[in-house]
Amino acid sequence: MNKYINAAVGFVLLFAASCKKYIAYDPHDSYRVTALDYLQSESDYRTMEVSVYTPLQWLNQVVPIGDIASDNAVAGGESASDVLDLQQIDDFTLTPVNGTLTQLWQYAYEGVNRANYLVQYKAKNPAGQEVVFAGKDALYGEVYFLRAYYYFTLAKMFGDVPLFVDKRLDLSSSGALKRTARAAVYLQIEADLNSAISVLPAIQVQKGRVTKYAAQALLGKVFLYQNKFDSAATILKSVIDAKAFTLVTDYASIFLSTGENGPESVFEIQYSNASPYYEWSNQVQGQGNYAVQQCGIRGLAGSDAMPYAPGWSTNLPTQNLAAAYTAGDQRKAVTVLDIEAYKAANPSYNITYQVAPYKNTGLYNQKYLPRKGQTSGQPELNYLNNYRIIRYSDVLLMAAEAYNKKAGPDDVTAQGYLNQVRRRAFGDQLHDITATGTSLYTAIQNERRLELAMEGERFFDLVRTGQAASVLGSNFKAGKHELFPIPDQEVKVSGLTQNSGY
Repeated sequence: MNKYINAAVGFVLLFAASCKKYIAYDPHDSYRVTALDYLQSESDYRTMEVSVYTPLQWLNQVVPIGDIASDNAVAGGESASDVLDLQQIDDFTLTPVNGTLTQLWQYAYEGVNRANYLVQYKAKNPAGQEVVFAGKDALYGEVYFLRAYYYFTLAKMFGDVPLFVDKRLDLSSSGALKRTARAAVYLQIEADLNSAISVLPAIQVQKGRVTKYAAQALLGKVFLYQNKFDSAATILKSVIDAKAFTLVTDYASIFLSTGENGPESVFEIQYSNASPYYEWSNQVQGQGNYAVQQCGIRGLAGSDAMPYAPGWSTNLPTQNLAAAYTAGDQRKAVTVLDIEAYKAANPSYNITYQVAPYKNTGLYNQKYLPRKGQTSGQPELNYLNNYRIIRYSDVLLMAAEAYNKKAGPDDVTAQGYLNQVRRRAFGDQLHDITATGTSLYTAIQNERRLELAMEGERFFDLVRTGQAASVLGSNFKAGKHELFPIPDQEVKVSGLTQNSGY
């Protein structure tokens, strides 16, 4: 009997040992990486932080949309069916299945998700360990800024949007999301930016990283979008008083490769041409600025001395924009290129080109026109041009608006900020604005159009200041087109409500 008992006990022990070995299986035995392997060191945190910046590059279509949806530009392209998503935005024939808007929604939330993952493990990593290193608070300042930027992009485009900040979104959340009132989203953006301001340095060693001033400037813009003019005046004045930025004398130099991250740059989205190739199926998800190719002159050719490269004749400035500039304003030639005038002025270049087939205006986006030597690999998709998201002139004009509109208006200060921008534009003081009150406010808004044309601000400025319906014509429907439609798949899969009119 005993030997059977012993045999049974032996079998049980063997089985138990086998079960223990199976239960204690280590995924590393199969060369698998799990969440517990992440964020083990300072290097891990810094590498993952860089990934939070990456979706900024994917949002490059926000800039052309900001002008195409306005009176500054038309979609252009080869035909009415070319770049259909942008044609719909241009004509206000938008539908919830617009592919570009769907991508922007997804990319912005990818940025939020990446930021949230780091925030979730700020105190302790996924393994429950605290990772301490010098500069960790400042690193998180960048993360908070980036999350604020992604949410600001979503809020100004779509209005009420799902808000989550404690962790990344996963499949278990599908169908459970609700839209949060835009006012509450803005409050979270403000909180993130204030957190960033408290820990970010004034200067970053590596160009392109977020600074305290960038966070202050973005916060000022967020305040303006909510008509919080007193708060905007205070925070924007702090950027100006820091004397960390100056207006460069030569306006054209800002948009050259040598002008990137210059003395006027508060925040730029960084692009490069280091990629040897690119996948057309993901044309906006890479190192290069895809939008540069879009606005180039179709079929352009000429001598080696001719500096420009060909493009697709999309995002074409309007004659209305060109006519808004007055004589002597150096910004006109920098903003819009009249190709026929340029060809006549440079006969030695032997320029030939194809007239823009659709919605031709004769004008091209000079600020981001493709240039030779600034791309690589798959040329159309790897332009290195940074997007200048916040320039010092923008800060001055926002401050001018805030001082003009705050509870106790200070038009003298507002005029001073406005006229700094105008003096650079004209090279003299003869074009200073002396108006006050409502007339000054109108002058400031007009100046924003001229200074920031083709930089993606115009449509959103018209909407936030209540001018869109009166400026954009009969195709624009008040109460509808101030916002873009929530992507249809988000309505169907996540059960989100749709914006009015769509």
